[in-house]
Amino acid sequence: MLFPRSDISYTRDGAGFSYRVAGIVLHNGHVLLQNTERDSGYAFPGGSAAFGETNAETLAREFREELGAEIRVGALQWVEENFFRWEGVDFQQICLTYAVELAGEIPMEGRFKSRETRAGGNQVWFAWMPIERLRDKDITVYPHDAADLLTRLGQGVQHIVRR
Repeated sequence: MLFPRSDISYTRDGAGFSYRVAGIVLHNGHVLLQNTERDSGYAFPGGSAAFGETNAETLAREFREELGAEIRVGALQWVEENFFRWEGVDFQQICLTYAVELAGEIPMEGRFKSRETRAGGNQVWFAWMPIERLRDKDITVYPHDAADLLTRLGQGVQHIVRR
């Protein structure tokens, strides 16, 4: 890396910005999702890009840190512009989501802990979620129309704006 590691994410004056990269991993009718102890909603695995990293480097680092797995990064699938409130801060987030293939071993069923804990002791969990469950009203998945988006994989980049 050309620069010291510094995430492209900040908060200032009650507002925040995040540049996130995520990966779609499919296996036997399931999709790999992550969530934390502070949020019952699920998201596609990934994290904040660091200054000087390519998107593929960010994904490779995040999967290595959190899952101990090597990956192959495929095509860009979704570009998301997200506006939300998190822990009292109004955020704007740009999230680029790619197709990902596992090249390393991880648990292939159920729910399991990340290898790392986020700041403040917030534990990250991973789960293989049946794709048909993404439409259930009792499960929150980001983006909210993930089930529909997954049916359009490989049909060009989808642009999503969430306010």
